[in-house]
Amino acid sequence: MSAPHIVALGGTLRPESATGRLLAATLEMAAARGARTTLLTGEAIAFPHYEPGNVAGNEAVGRYLEALRTADAVIVGSPGYHGTLSGLVKTALDYVEALSKDARPYLDGLPVGLIATAAGWQAAVSTLQALRTITHALRGWPTPMGLAINTAEPGDAVDKCNGPMEVMVGQIFTFLERRAG
Repeated sequence: MSAPHIVALGGTLRPESATGRLLAATLEMAAARGARTTLLTGEAIAFPHYEPGNVAGNEAVGRYLEALRTADAVIVGSPGYHGTLSGLVKTALDYVEALSKDARPYLDGLPVGLIATAAGWQAAVSTLQALRTITHALRGWPTPMGLAINTAEPGDAVDKCNGPMEVMVGQIFTFLERRAG
C-alpha cells in the first residue's frame, strides 16, 4: 500500500486548543507509520454558514474539499459546546455535501477516527456520539476506538490520551490494509 493520505479536521479558532493539539498529535502518530497528513483546523475551516451553491469561488473551501477528495482516512475532532459539537466543526462537515455527486460521495468507505473534548464527561461523551452519527450519515466508518476527553481533569490531554490515540490510529491503518488486500 502506498502512503495513505490522512486528513484531520476540527478544533477551534484558538491556536492551542486541546482538540487541535490532539488532532496534530494523532497525525504525528500516523506520519510515523508512513502516512501523508493534512491538518485543517482553526482558520483553515472557518467557513461561512453552509448554503447549497455557495461553495464556488471560496478558495479555502476548495482546498478543504480537495483534501477530503484525496483522503484515504479522516480524523474529526470537536470541542463539546453545550453537549454537542461546535458550530465551526458542524459547518465544516456540512460542506462535505459538496462531495455528494463525486465518484466517491461524501466520506463513503473511509475509516474515520473521532475525538471529542469538553470540560466534563457528559459533553465529551455526547459530542463523541454526535460525531459518530454524522460520520454514519456521511457514509464513513467510525473507528471502534473514539476518544472522549474531559479537559477539566488534571493533566495534559495529549499526554493522557497517547494509548487510546495509538489504538485509534492502528485501527485506521488496519482498515486501510484490509481494504487494500
